[in-house]
Amino acid sequence: MLTAETAGRAVRGATLFERRVGSGPPVAVLHGGPGASFDYMLPGFDALAGRRTLIYYDQRGGGRSPIPREERVGWRDHVGDLDALRELWELERLTLIGYSWGGLLAQLYATEYPGRVERLALVCPAPSWRTARDEFERRFSAGNLAPEVQAERQRLRESDLRVRDPEAFQRRMFELSVVAYFYDPEQARNLTAFRVVGRIQQETWDSLGDYDLRPRLESLRGIPSLLLHGADDPIPLTASEETARRLGAELEVLERCGHCPHVERPDAFVPLLDRFLPGHGPTPSA
Repeated sequence: MLTAETAGRAVRGATLFERRVGSGPPVAVLHGGPGASFDYMLPGFDALAGRRTLIYYDQRGGGRSPIPREERVGWRDHVGDLDALRELWELERLTLIGYSWGGLLAQLYATEYPGRVERLALVCPAPSWRTARDEFERRFSAGNLAPEVQAERQRLRESDLRVRDPEAFQRRMFELSVVAYFYDPEQARNLTAFRVVGRIQQETWDSLGDYDLRPRLESLRGIPSLLLHGADDPIPLTASEETARRLGAELEVLERCGHCPHVERPDAFVPLLDRFLPGHGPTPSA
């Protein structure tokens, strides 16, 4: 049984909630969003803690790292927070697992501080340029508005579950809000519920504007990198192919998988990352 340790870290005028689990070489885990928390990465990502220490934290403004409402947040704040944490952790260089938006944050950090990154593991990363992200938004919206999903929402609203079991009603509404992320819609039931602070999400994306990291990614080719992509992820496969090509990264495409490989394909997700990330002792396949 893994025991987790939690703490609040004073970072650049905010207190960021941190969780450590496992033992061995440290690996920083960057959650998606922006404006979310790391809750929905659990328990799946913890399967990687057998041979290393995973360090999760709720990014500024999300989860258990709140900030005053009048304080604005942009991508440079998230990058600055990560580097300040690196110093607090007394690490010269970081090994990063970035998931979804966290995958883009890892790239942003690496392009700003390439000498401070040891390894990059990108799991279904947000696209490295704006137009590809716009295509993701279009695909996700289409899946979310699919007739069968709309009909299921309507049936749920017309049922008595809201009165009979409010908690179950809210849980099912959450599942229907994320079903477009999955190859198998039934797997949405296995994703840990989370919420996004809309203001933080919007401000962070706005700060990026019409971003395009592709020209800068080629300068990171000296950093060992791995990219995982679900074949049925609403993020276009072409976006991950281009990011991997620019980075010189190994690209693994997981079949029968959407945006949440830690839920849908742990059989592939765990061994691929376990082999790539630093760890004590032999890998399970050794």
